[in-house]
Amino acid sequence: MILLVHIIFGVAVASLVESPYFAIVLALLSHYFLDLFPHIEYPIDNLKNIQKKFKKALPELFYLFVDVILGILSIFVFTDKSLIFFLCAFVSIIPDSLTVLSAIMPNKLLKLHDLFHRKHIHFLRDKKISNFYRISIQIVTVIISFMILK
Repeated sequence: MILLVHIIFGVAVASLVESPYFAIVLALLSHYFLDLFPHIEYPIDNLKNIQKKFKKALPELFYLFVDVILGILSIFVFTDKSLIFFLCAFVSIIPDSLTVLSAIMPNKLLKLHDLFHRKHIHFLRDKKISNFYRISIQIVTVIISFMILK
């Protein structure tokens, strides 16, 4: 799922609870919940060799940057701009951040998370599911999130 969807949904879910601690936990868990559904992602393959192929990784870095910026702008537009929403936005993308970090600087702990994330959470990744359905899930998630934040 693209980062924007994770950010908006994580903030929306967090807005439903009073406790900032519970909001942070829900924002993190919302990431894994959303990744259970079939979805489209942008590739991060070129980030694996970013030191050697920086120019090839620029489009991927651009997508990541735009997603995060749009997520932050959404917080400004749809919330009261409380610090907790920015924290929840950050926490909601930690799993994918760990995946990117694992691609750039592999180590045992990051690889373990990456394996769990890809194999057990993204178990529908390689199933034949139409892109229309995969994109629709993300659009519906964003609409529901904005309805919650309204």
